[in-house]
Amino acid sequence: MNSQESDSQQQDLREQPVRGNTAAETLTGAPTKRGGLRKSPAAFLAISLASVVVLLQIALAQQNGDTKKDDIPDAPSATRPFPGPLPPPSSQRPANPPPSDAGTPPPNQAPPTEANPAAPADPNALPEPTYAPGVAPPPMNIKTVPAGGATDEGGPANEELFKLRTNVNQVVVPVMVKDDSGRMVNGLLARDFAVYEDGKKQNLNFFTTDPFALSVAVIFDVGMADVAVQKVNQTFSALEGAFSQFDEVSLYTYSSSVSKASDYAAIGRRLTAALDSLKYVTGRNNGPPVTSGPLGPQGPIVNGVPIDQSSPRVVTPPKESRVLNDALVTAALDLGKRERSRRKVIFIISDGREARSNASYRDTLKVLLSNGIMVYGVAVEGSSIPGYGSLQKLHVPLAGSRLGYTDILPKYANATGGEIFSGFSRDAIEKTYASALGEARNQYTLGYVTHATPSNTHREIEVKVARSGLTVTAKEGYYPVGLSR
Repeated sequence: MNSQESDSQQQDLREQPVRGNTAAETLTGAPTKRGGLRKSPAAFLAISLASVVVLLQIALAQQNGDTKKDDIPDAPSATRPFPGPLPPPSSQRPANPPPSDAGTPPPNQAPPTEANPAAPADPNALPEPTYAPGVAPPPMNIKTVPAGGATDEGGPANEELFKLRTNVNQVVVPVMVKDDSGRMVNGLLARDFAVYEDGKKQNLNFFTTDPFALSVAVIFDVGMADVAVQKVNQTFSALEGAFSQFDEVSLYTYSSSVSKASDYAAIGRRLTAALDSLKYVTGRNNGPPVTSGPLGPQGPIVNGVPIDQSSPRVVTPPKESRVLNDALVTAALDLGKRERSRRKVIFIISDGREARSNASYRDTLKVLLSNGIMVYGVAVEGSSIPGYGSLQKLHVPLAGSRLGYTDILPKYANATGGEIFSGFSRDAIEKTYASALGEARNQYTLGYVTHATPSNTHREIEVKVARSGLTVTAKEGYYPVGLSR
């Protein structure tokens, strides 16, 4: 019996489900039923209070997170530069707060936008100062004066105690030295030269063999025969190639009057255009002037009587004018205004004839020597023939006329230290361009200080070389006018 009862009790225990404690039973200590079991009011109250506590803790955590988020700077961008560190609290703010590098624009400038981005910061600029809240910046000390009334603030008094001004009468003498064969002689030193002014030896304070940049006035004689003019027109490309990139050139033409074709300019399109325009210039027609006949200026004639009765019966041909002196004076006055650091040269292409100029030879030479100008040139046509050119240097006096010299160019060249080259053919003319300008650029340059006062008195210069068999070419003198410019 006892054994049957224990077996039945063990089977009942196996059939009964095992109950565990739920969360409500744990909190309240009261058992509940699963699957829709009934819950007590105390359990609901405990659960509600726990939920409220959890929600309050979450809200407080979010509020603290938002407050700390304000202290985190925004990411830098093109329109919002990276701000500097925030200033310390007012209780820990130093006496001299560090500068702030915030991206806020100054009050007088518009904020940066996409159309007007902020300018990059200057690394050498001083940073803007930062002030505590409620502290105004100090006022700026700005002084205004009427327009043109500002004066420079002088430095220390001892800097302006003495100022000396003096006029240095420096005389510059370009010298060309050649041997018996006509070749340039190089390698001479300052001790090989001796310069005399009015017979007194001068102490040289300047000597160089360096080439000089040129200021050249090119004068073209368009009053020559048309055959000579057209021959020269074909050589302009060689003339332009004879100049260097450091030279400056102006162009003049003359016949019965002087005309300026182009002002001073470096080698380039302007000079090329001016030379191209001269290619269409024609010279003087060959032969005597026509004063009568069917081609005369009086028109057609019937039985010796002109049809046009108003035309003159007697026609006097105009006198020929070749104002070479006036052309030299015009070019020399313009050339005298160029920089003194350049070598001033007049390069003339002509047959050398001079007639009826307003300026005389003496006046023209004075202008040339006063401005330190050398005359180089190319003699064409009859003046380029050997032997014939020497005869043309003579003056032909005729009563009641002003024919002047038939070839006066060599006189100007010898007096100014230049040279005249002969160019009878086109090839000879082209070769003389490079030779003449090369000699003008590469010369010995001597200098000394003269004690002559500015005046119109001519001073004679003589240059000697302490070597035999050499030919020295230099200007024959100068006029001490405006030496201290």
